[in-house]
Amino acid sequence: LQPLARFAVATGLRQKNVTHLEWSQVDVARRVAWIHPDQAKGRKAIGIPLSDEAVCVLTVQVGQDKRWVFPYRGKPIGKIKTAWGKALKRAEIENFTWHDLRHTWASWHIMAGTPLEVLQKLGGWSDIRMVLRYAHLAPEHLASFANNYATRLRHSLAAA
Repeated sequence: LQPLARFAVATGLRQKNVTHLEWSQVDVARRVAWIHPDQAKGRKAIGIPLSDEAVCVLTVQVGQDKRWVFPYRGKPIGKIKTAWGKALKRAEIENFTWHDLRHTWASWHIMAGTPLEVLQKLGGWSDIRMVLRYAHLAPEHLASFANNYATRLRHSLAAA
């Protein structure tokens, strides 16, 4: 599961988008992947720019299967719940789901300064409200507005 988890946290893709990713959806040379509309939760195509880590994971996967990026016995991985549970137990991690990898990816982006609108596009969210749940992790984007009231305050004090 390690390559899948590494790829998920490097791209923010949902579980099925990772487990069922086909080589026809990846262009390593251009450093992009895409999720077709019928595979996306929002039913809209998602273009995924590939980070260095994502490309590194893909490079290791090349040649394992002609069709599937992350094959298991020549097929895409079906359900990973049992294997995921065992891996978490071995790592002594509690209360962590596969989807938490997506939350981690989004949180790290926000903490690194990725604008909310950019994160929305990267994550394929159709509604900005889904992205706003991460905004509290980086209040720095509000810092430039912190003194906006000061102009009014100065005018009020000068008039008094």
